[in-house]
Amino acid sequence: MASKHLIQGLKRSALTVALGLSFVGAVQAQTNTAGAVGGRATAGDTITVSNPATGFTRTITVGADGTYRFAQLPTGQYTVSRNNGSPRTVNVSVGGTQNVDFVAAGGGDAQTLDTVTVVGSGAVNPIDISSVESTTILTAEQIKKIPVAQNTTAVALLAPGTVRGDGAFGNLASFGGSSVAENQYYINGFNITNSFRSLNFSQVPFEAIAEQQIKTGGYGAEFGRSLGGVINQITKRGTNEFHAGGNIYYTPEELSETSPDAYLSNPLSPNFGRLRSDNSKDNGWQYTANAWASGALVKDKLFAYALISYGKQNNDAWGAVNTDQNTATEQKNPKWLLKMDWNITDNHILELTAFSDKSKQYIDTYNNTPGQTDRFNFIGTTYNEQGGENYVLKYTGYLTDTFTLSALAGRGEFSRSQKLIAPDGSVASYDGNIHNPDQPGCPIVGDGRSAARIAATGLYSSSCNISGGQLNRLDSGDTRKQYRLDAEWQLGDHLIRFGYDRDDYESIAGVALEGGSQWTYLTDDHGTDDESDDTDIVQQQIFSQGSTVKVKQHAYYIEDSWNITDNFIAYIGGRWDTFENINGIGATYVKIKDQFGPRLGFSWDVFGDSTFKVFGNAGRYALPLTPSVAVRGASASIFSVETFTFTGVNPVTGEPTGLVSNGDQFFANGEDGFAKAPQAIASKNLDPMYQDEYILGFQKQLTDHFSIGVRGIFRDLKAAIDDNCDAGALLTAAGFQNVGGHWMRGGREAVLPNPGFPYCRMFNPGNDAVWVTDFFNDGNFETTTVPGSALAPKAKRTYSALEVFFDGNWDKLFLQGSYTYAKSKGNTEGGVKSDIGQGDTSTTQDFDYLELMTDTYGYLPNDRRHSLKLFGSYQLTDEWAVGANLLVQSGRPVNCFGVLDLDPGPDYVPHQYGGAFMRCGPTTRGGSNDTSVAVPRGTKGRLPWTNQIDLNVAYTPNWAEGLTLKMDIFNVLNSRKVTSVNEVAEVRATGLPSQTYLLPLTWQQPRQVRFMVQYDF
Repeated sequence: MASKHLIQGLKRSALTVALGLSFVGAVQAQTNTAGAVGGRATAGDTITVSNPATGFTRTITVGADGTYRFAQLPTGQYTVSRNNGSPRTVNVSVGGTQNVDFVAAGGGDAQTLDTVTVVGSGAVNPIDISSVESTTILTAEQIKKIPVAQNTTAVALLAPGTVRGDGAFGNLASFGGSSVAENQYYINGFNITNSFRSLNFSQVPFEAIAEQQIKTGGYGAEFGRSLGGVINQITKRGTNEFHAGGNIYYTPEELSETSPDAYLSNPLSPNFGRLRSDNSKDNGWQYTANAWASGALVKDKLFAYALISYGKQNNDAWGAVNTDQNTATEQKNPKWLLKMDWNITDNHILELTAFSDKSKQYIDTYNNTPGQTDRFNFIGTTYNEQGGENYVLKYTGYLTDTFTLSALAGRGEFSRSQKLIAPDGSVASYDGNIHNPDQPGCPIVGDGRSAARIAATGLYSSSCNISGGQLNRLDSGDTRKQYRLDAEWQLGDHLIRFGYDRDDYESIAGVALEGGSQWTYLTDDHGTDDESDDTDIVQQQIFSQGSTVKVKQHAYYIEDSWNITDNFIAYIGGRWDTFENINGIGATYVKIKDQFGPRLGFSWDVFGDSTFKVFGNAGRYALPLTPSVAVRGASASIFSVETFTFTGVNPVTGEPTGLVSNGDQFFANGEDGFAKAPQAIASKNLDPMYQDEYILGFQKQLTDHFSIGVRGIFRDLKAAIDDNCDAGALLTAAGFQNVGGHWMRGGREAVLPNPGFPYCRMFNPGNDAVWVTDFFNDGNFETTTVPGSALAPKAKRTYSALEVFFDGNWDKLFLQGSYTYAKSKGNTEGGVKSDIGQGDTSTTQDFDYLELMTDTYGYLPNDRRHSLKLFGSYQLTDEWAVGANLLVQSGRPVNCFGVLDLDPGPDYVPHQYGGAFMRCGPTTRGGSNDTSVAVPRGTKGRLPWTNQIDLNVAYTPNWAEGLTLKMDIFNVLNSRKVTSVNEVAEVRATGLPSQTYLLPLTWQQPRQVRFMVQYDF
């Protein structure tokens, strides 16, 4: 009879070599481009791993401790053999370690393990007991089988602990309660995050993705600069066998539903229930065509995979009510990717990844009759360009049996260019010169005069303004240069990994108002109630900014996975990050050196057979300041305000003529075109934004076909970075006194703001700030410590969750899913502010003034208490398969933002931030002692639960080998619940209820049908 150890060893080996797809909730090893094979054998044995598809082969000798490991193996299917014995087949996925033992647990030799029977393809994946990370891996085969959009975020949202972020920031995911600006994105080990605001990333042609790894927590020390999650994609690659093919995805307009109409929803508004936006004619269609080929240029040595992709999308947005303009948008997405692999020798590999994700968007603007869905008078086109080319070179060297080294160098470009095209074909663009900018396009015109004056002269407006706002400079864009060096060294029971990465990022950025100015017509009543002497004046605002800013960042890391016993691994790691932010004149305004991020964890293979694992980890993660902070906050900008009398108005542009200045020009916020002093921008004791994370869980193999896991997560934000704009707190700390609105000290009045006294300054909310300031604009800088209690409360954000995840895989069926119960509480969401759709990363209105943070502690915008995810596929016959994807989720909390009345008496004196406070008033305002009342964060209820069912059917006919026809139906039941609303409840000018409070802003994506035709050969 076999011993207990031998039986356990047989079971472990059978599970380890099981074929199948990667699974949700898996816990994977720390690597970002490859996988590994390891295990135990007899000292002196020779172990060989081979990839028949590429001819790659490596052989190592088992050390005295009886362990072996093949590190940094490119993903794919391998055979593993001992002493040229019978081979076993294993699938190597990114970040995973496949354990293949040739001795029984406990060290005894077990020759019969060489002939162990491999479990069939319907078996569930074995549990990776070598790692402490929380990771989901989804392969191209899985993604094809389920109804899911062909984009990175849609796939990431299948993982437990992820929720869709606010629609104001595009198609992004929130991980574990963090804001959507706190994630990192990689392709083949290269960082593709658009770090300008961290609200975008390069889009590899999705058809080229072989695997997508979604790290939701506990990731190792080699990953940093993220408080949310990490999305790591691996592209397809060539093999010795030639493959080619193509497909087309098409979503027709005729089978797509529209969003509901929007109605005014504030019950305190006299217009409650009135139609606000007619969406009945909104429509759109899209298609994407892909063609690819792969194979060996030199058998067993040089391989290539190439793909070209072209997509086009058209959308009409009519918005008929309460507007006189509508738009038609066309987007073109030409993309390509080339992946080349050169097996120089069995010990040296060189990889090249090159891709382009340039896209072009044309937004045509038309006039319409207010209240009607018609279209006339083409005004012009806004042209947006995004994306660029990326090139990455990676070397992997297996220098000894126990030491592996990899080096990566890459360069990426990302355009954010914009220009305007008039109906006559003339082009207007902003050149970035803030002192003498071009006058791009047609100015913005608004009419704020009294009803009597408008009735007398008619409404003043522009009939040629295209964008309605700001225009990015023509050369806006970003350049990344990244270098990595990673090493792995097996020292007996210790697996040591260490490395260095450098990531330098440069952004050319800036905006100006279309037409150079915003003109607002006003009524001058000359201080009397007699309307007969009213006259018209006009206010001009000029705003422009533009600079080239940089972030230089590098990090060192080291980590050790220590096999204390055969079935218990302890993990310890450390990461040291340095961040340096540089403004538009090349001066450093923030530098944080060697920020330490410890990482600890364990993995316990309870029974020693890889069927039951208990794991846990704790770590600290830091986030740098984005480059966007420096464009306005630390570089030169102009914000000029001036009033004029005028004699006439241009009937086309709406611009005033015959201007005479009233001599009242001033520069708002001190933005007068001079660069801010770099030493005055940020607190000298500034810490990076960082948080601590704790995870404890287990994963259990219940049968050969089904496993389940449970994971508890707690995240605690320890420090945030934001800006504070309350000059009074700084002046008070510096010994100034407010005398009739003048800040005086020693008989001198402070000059504020000025280049050495910026309007807003960076700090860690809740901590004392140490600011260097030129109070008198005389070149003398003073260091002042301002108590944190005078500026803002400590930034707080916690996330606690319990995740239950499972993976089932049978011969014809795979089924995966999760349920998450989570709470996200605090007084700040993080980098952005979903409550009001503010995407100014790290410079939101939070913490600008102490009073802004009153009653702000509560449930945060990414708080989705319940999330149920279930997806899978069933093979009905050899030719027919069906797939399904279910998401049920509770709604986000709703707030009530109102004004702060600075005069509780009969006079209404609003705070300059308007409806930005956690306060809401009664049905009327303006009377004696009529003040708002506190409405703490998240106490105005929640948006409704959402549910969505997606289905698909695929037909792969036997009579046409290589042909696949598929139809996906997204949101089969056409559920269109509201997913965000306007949360500003009071109007700044009057304090009265806003009629647009609770107005729906976004809904669930309505039902769509997508068709696919694919042919492979």
